[in-house]
Amino acid sequence: MDTPLAQTVAAALFAVALLHTFSASQFDRLSRRFPRHAGLFHLLGEVEVVFGFWAIVLIAALALLQGGSAALAYAESRNYTEPLFVFVVMVVAASRPILDAVDRTVGAIARRLPVAQPVALAWLGLSVVPLLGSLITEPAAMTLAALLLAPVAFRRAIPERAKYLALGVLLVNVSIGGTLTAYAAPPVLMVAATWQWDSAFMFTHFGWKAALAVACNATLAAWVLRPHLAQAPAPVRPAEPAAGRSDSHGHTHHAPPAPHTGPVPAIVAAMHIALLAGVVLSAHHPVVFLGLFLLFLGFTQAYARHQSRLILKEALLVAFFLAGLVVLGGMQRWWLQPIVSALQPLALFFGALGLTAVTDNAALTYLGSLIQGVTPQAQYMLVAGAVAGGGLTVIANAPNPAGVALLKPGFAGGSVGALGLLLGASVPTAVAAAAFLAL
Repeated sequence: MDTPLAQTVAAALFAVALLHTFSASQFDRLSRRFPRHAGLFHLLGEVEVVFGFWAIVLIAALALLQGGSAALAYAESRNYTEPLFVFVVMVVAASRPILDAVDRTVGAIARRLPVAQPVALAWLGLSVVPLLGSLITEPAAMTLAALLLAPVAFRRAIPERAKYLALGVLLVNVSIGGTLTAYAAPPVLMVAATWQWDSAFMFTHFGWKAALAVACNATLAAWVLRPHLAQAPAPVRPAEPAAGRSDSHGHTHHAPPAPHTGPVPAIVAAMHIALLAGVVLSAHHPVVFLGLFLLFLGFTQAYARHQSRLILKEALLVAFFLAGLVVLGGMQRWWLQPIVSALQPLALFFGALGLTAVTDNAALTYLGSLIQGVTPQAQYMLVAGAVAGGGLTVIANAPNPAGVALLKPGFAGGSVGALGLLLGASVPTAVAAAAFLAL
């Protein structure tokens, strides 16, 4: 499978997928120019579809080059635990009982802060919730933060630049906010066992620095958003699930799930929290968390009057994106690993930060863990650079597609531009990098 021709084809398709990600919005123009195929162009314009689509192309190309059995063997050799987990945890974490509980908790804290409640909610959603990723895993924290922030900081009335900064802060803060423990951040998980890093090590070497950077980034974003939030009323979620709506380009957008009226019984909320805890604790065992997910689906049907629309479509698209990244990224080791192994510690930090923008940071640290004789300083620099750069693009960190999928309806055209995200994440990335290098 790792023949020079197959490697070249895989690298070329990976590059095409990256270009497709950065130019996804241009497919809207093609849909207007060729209305007969507008549906196909709208599909290809969805960022979450990009890597899954090109992964299918790669498997087809491998089948032509090496035969169907070899292509199928490669596809089946990939580990799809992370895409499956992200799908499950997104749906469970976004359920009404979980979201209501988080809403009430964050709202109670916001009322005690000496600023307008919408500003306090934005700050908490960009700081405290991402840090919770060290306990409930980054994908769950991203889902909760996005759903909490959507009606506050990502409304259509807020300027695009402010929203891109807020999105960049959210993605960077989730990426570094998972480093307080050794099990929550995917790039840390890839090296923790090999390098014998436990949660105490992570907190003393990464966690406290990350927490300071998260607070600084959230404060900056809240200050920029303040003129647009201070006079706004506290967000109120609608009483019924929002139906899909179409924009001028024909895209259908679904608002975050809206709860039914009436309080959620304590026993229902407790069951949801227990199921979410079970999913998080079994994150590396798909047989277990998929079984819990089936139980969750049955429970939501049994108590449908206390539920809102499950975000199955959004979660499936995110899982498709991540599965595609697993397939395409699995054949990039031949050029990535030599780059990582050749860099000195400081250069390795900036190299990892830059490479993370074009490949998943967990894949990058995994390649680093395979290199023999890596010094402790180089180990630190590799992981620090990988997590600091985790908000630069949609593909930089596994939870990013979840956040983008849930928040993109608040942006112009119902989509998030790759360049806008890169620019919005540049300042919070610099803050994170400074924290890891200078503190």
